Amino acid sequence: MRRPRSVVVVGAGLAGLRASVALRGRGFDGDLTVVGEEPHGPYDRPGLSKEVLTGHRAANDTDLPVPSDLDARWLLGRRAVGLERAGRRLRLDDGTDLGYDGLVIATGAAARPWPGPGSLPGSGIHTLRGRGDALRLRHALAQGGPLLVVGAGFLGSEVASAARTLNVPVTLVGSAHQPMERAVGPVVGSVLAGAQTAAGVDLRLGTTVTRFVGRRTLQGAVLSDGSRIRARTALLALGARPNTGWLRGSGLLLSEGAARGVARDRRGRALTVDAGPVPDIVVVGDAAATPHPLPGDGSPTHLSIGHWSEAVDHADAVAAALLGHEDPGDHPVPSFWSDQFGLRIRSVGLPGLADLTRVHEHDPDRSRLEVSYHLGRRFVGALTVNRTSRLAAHRERISREWRRITSV
Repeated sequence: MRRPRSVVVVGAGLAGLRASVALRGRGFDGDLTVVGEEPHGPYDRPGLSKEVLTGHRAANDTDLPVPSDLDARWLLGRRAVGLERAGRRLRLDDGTDLGYDGLVIATGAAARPWPGPGSLPGSGIHTLRGRGDALRLRHALAQGGPLLVVGAGFLGSEVASAARTLNVPVTLVGSAHQPMERAVGPVVGSVLAGAQTAAGVDLRLGTTVTRFVGRRTLQGAVLSDGSRIRARTALLALGARPNTGWLRGSGLLLSEGAARGVARDRRGRALTVDAGPVPDIVVVGDAAATPHPLPGDGSPTHLSIGHWSEAVDHADAVAAALLGHEDPGDHPVPSFWSDQFGLRIRSVGLPGLADLTRVHEHDPDRSRLEVSYHLGRRFVGALTVNRTSRLAAHRERISREWRRITSV
């Protein structure tokens, strides 16, 4: 592959910024263009569901630092709507066509909309993905609630925690038997359920919303168990889906189901529908479906990981692939964190793959927890609550396991 003279980065969030910085760090001195759908530059999303909602942090304080020597052209408030791979042309929503030698797909993900049944009231229903969403929800919470959170995963649990610090009444509805169960399993989920209940959350698990009450403004909801919830504001925390619709018809492999996103190889290069790598297109961040050997017998299976760490940890690898440099080596172990209800939850690996959870420490009086996750005989993840220092050893063990699998 010849060295690219011009690179277009589609996505002006964390993943796009880190990939741009990595390209410059690896000596790319050609034209660099960053396209972003939102009207402002890169910012950090994790604080949106925590400090920004509570008012302890201004929305602008989430801005990410952009190196003064990045020397990039920023096209903000512009959205990619199509890709013509043969001619290396990217089409934007204003009709502009951008040519490229190298392309970085970093378009992230969007909040999943209400799937039904029924329609939504004209006002009172929120999703939370971007900065504007956080400001609108913060304004709604300032009115005092009650708040209905639909979805008891990471986002739903964090928003419920933020609302309770504002003394807003919260009902949290989740279809699983425990909060965050799909991500961390039932053992940790039961601990989180106890913390949420102790904080005054009305926890409704194993149920779903069948319809919202109210036409012009939200008044409440009816649940699948027949109960009725009163609410002035509702947050739909139903997960995220990658922003990859603009790539339909491009010939790239768009994975569905659990492996949502643009399928990529181990180095980050996008795959075509016949599973061949595209040397001039790489994918990073929430838009990527990443190959991983853990779920199977050593052959890669694509996973949608979607953690903050993925955008950061893979930026250098995709920059190296796009510039034709050698693979920088082992890819880091994914990690995630969540602060809610006074708990510092930290995890490494892929706990959601596990079929067995082992408890190493559980101290309810001091709110401490340490667990490990296993898939058959393989060690696939670990999680701590208020025990962050315990994770380093787990991370190293997982890294050794992954190196062993991929070297076979």
